[in-house]
This record gives sequence, C-alpha cells and structure tokens, in this order.
Amino acid sequence: MLTRHEPRCNDLRARNRGHRHGAKILETVASLTGLGFVAIAHVAEHSWTACAVWDKLDFGLKVGDGLDVTTTLCEEVRSTRHSIVIDHVEVSEEYRHHHTPRIYGFQSYFSIPILRRDGSYFGTLCGIDPKPMKLSAPAMVSTLELFAELISAQLEAERIHAATQTDLTSERETAELREQFIAVLGHDLRTPLGAVQNGVELLALKAGDPAVAPILQRMRRSIGRMSALVDDLVDFTRGRMGGGISLNFQHERGLDVQFGQVIAELREVHPDADIVAIIQPDISVRCDAGRLCQMLSNLVKNSIVHGAANRPVHVLITCSGKKFIMAVTNDGDPLPPVVVQQLFKPFWRSSSSTSHQGLGLGLYIVAEIARSHRGKIEVTSLEGKVCFTFSMLDIDSVHIAGQ
Repeated sequence: MLTRHEPRCNDLRARNRGHRHGAKILETVASLTGLGFVAIAHVAEHSWTACAVWDKLDFGLKVGDGLDVTTTLCEEVRSTRHSIVIDHVEVSEEYRHHHTPRIYGFQSYFSIPILRRDGSYFGTLCGIDPKPMKLSAPAMVSTLELFAELISAQLEAERIHAATQTDLTSERETAELREQFIAVLGHDLRTPLGAVQNGVELLALKAGDPAVAPILQRMRRSIGRMSALVDDLVDFTRGRMGGGISLNFQHERGLDVQFGQVIAELREVHPDADIVAIIQPDISVRCDAGRLCQMLSNLVKNSIVHGAANRPVHVLITCSGKKFIMAVTNDGDPLPPVVVQQLFKPFWRSSSSTSHQGLGLGLYIVAEIARSHRGKIEVTSLEGKVCFTFSMLDIDSVHIAGQ
C-alpha cells in the first residue's frame, strides 16, 4: 500500500525539515508508548504523506512515502478531528473487524489530530505495533495530545521563520539591486554626460565660426534630453523599488518666479510651441519646489507632444486659502477611458508616440510627485480639450504671501 510521490508536507518544508525536527519528538513518543513505529503524517482528502518517521519494525515507510488514505484510520481522524486510541484490536468491539488493522497488521494503535494555529487540519501524530499496548489511559492520551500541540506550535514557528527569511532575503536583494541601479544611473551615466557638457561649453568659448553655433546648441539640447532621461530613470527606480522619490520640503516663497523660469526654458527648447501661462504672483507654499517645477515641465512637455498642432498650451497656477492648483490644458481629441486609466503608469505611451518622446515616465513621475505631496492629479477630456490638474488640499501653511 506504499506509494512513492513528492511529499505534500509543505508546512514542514517537506521531508528534510520534517525529519530533522520530528525525529526527537517521535523517539520520545515511541519510548513513552512502547510502540515500534511512530510517524507524523500530512493528511489531506486524497493523500497520506509521511513527514517524519521513527521505525523499529522495518515497516518500510520513509519520509516522503505515501499511503492510500482510504486504508488508514487517519482518514477518520481527519473527518471527525477526534483521536483514535486502540489498546488491543482483537478485543476491540469497534475495530476488531476493521480493514485497517488487517492491512497493516497492528494490534495497538493511536492517531492524534494535529491542527494548525489557524484551526485548519494538518495531519496526525500516529503509531502502531503488532503487540497490544496500554495506550488508552487518560494520562497517556493527554500526553500524546500535548505532543500533537507541540508539533502544531513547531509548524507555526517554522512557517513564521520561513516567511521572515523570505521577506528578509527579498528586501535585502531589492535594496542591493536598487542601490546598484541608482549608482549606475547616478554616476556611471551622469559622469560621462557631465564630461560631454563641459566639452561642449569649452568648444563654445573657442568657436569662432558662426556655423558652429547651431551645432553646439543642438548638442546642448541633446545633452539636456539625455540628462532628463537619467533623472526620470532615477526617480522611477526610487519610486518603484522601495525608496520613494527624494523630496526636500520647505516653505517656499516666490514660487511664481520659479514656475516662470520653467516656462521660459520650455519656450526656448520648444520655440514652435505657443505656451500661454497665467501664474498667480507671490505664491508661497510648503512643498518641494524643485519637484513642483519638474511636474510643471513634464505636464507642459506632454501637452506639447500630444496636443493639437499649432494650438496653444494653457498653464494656470493659482493658490487660494489652503488650495494650490496647477492646471495644464491643450487642444486635442478626447481620451478614451482605457487611455485615461493607463496615463500615469510607467513606460506607457500612446500608439501615436514616436521614438523621440522619451521613456514614457513623465506622467508616472507627475503622479508620484502628487502622491508625495499628499495631493492628487486628475485628467479631464471634454469638448476637444485635455486638462491635467494637480491640487494640494489640507497642507500646512499654504497661503498667498501678503494676505
């Protein structure tokens, strides 16, 4: 009746750990009861699998071996969750004609249910011997049940230990990967970019040929785009791998000036774009000013790329009471709901995107900046206009200077 298959005792991490931790318990139980065969078994609806075995009868059952569960009394224990203890099969009214003792040739037997800490059924602590043994004394049964509870506690300890080790290993690997990746982006890519930038500036100082000037300008713009890609990747890595994007919260005054500088730079980089900006003067907000400027830049660039050609991009930035609002609007076709759901996911680009439009991280970073400021970013698409609106509510010390 023995069947070979992969062990099912997952709670003990299968045969090795089950054997290692169960051996001493089984040896003690065998010494206490006098039985020649004692085992810890995982019992499921259709399987009986040995997780730990103490065998002085040469029964032939090893860790990982299985029995046809229908030939065992453990099936009944699983069904009732009550122990079965037999001193002498031949004189037992209930079991002397039962098929299980005939199949396995035992006269004394016990099977004690093992329950997990959550109440679910794991299996049994069981034992057999061809000779009659005095097992049914209340003190003996109580002791066997205590051993079953000890095994249950051991199962829970193993589960917690395994989960903790898995979590620690995963966290450690993630942290190492994050730091390595950020180091590559922050140093190995930025360093050569900085060298190229310095070289371009040096050439600009020495260039006397007017024809060289536009070439240098294009090189500066290319370097700027490459630097922006590196910055986006660093932000993405920090946001997705546990560190979160870096922030420097301060009570910023004169944010309108910084926002105006962002708009001026965008107009220089995109001379064909019509950017109409209305920025409320003297805005003072507790925030990371650099990140809000990054958000503004990303939103405007997104509107320039995806908005209707030869149509203006409108920027509105206001602060009233305790509500700061940044809205960027462009003309364009209505966005399908499925597109709206994908907009703020990393590396997502519309089907109309080209290879010149970055990695698809701009709006993802916008959403991360909004989240880090405890604000929200929303998009509406109505009557041929697409509007991205960032708002911060209930933040500390938000006001217009002078009010």
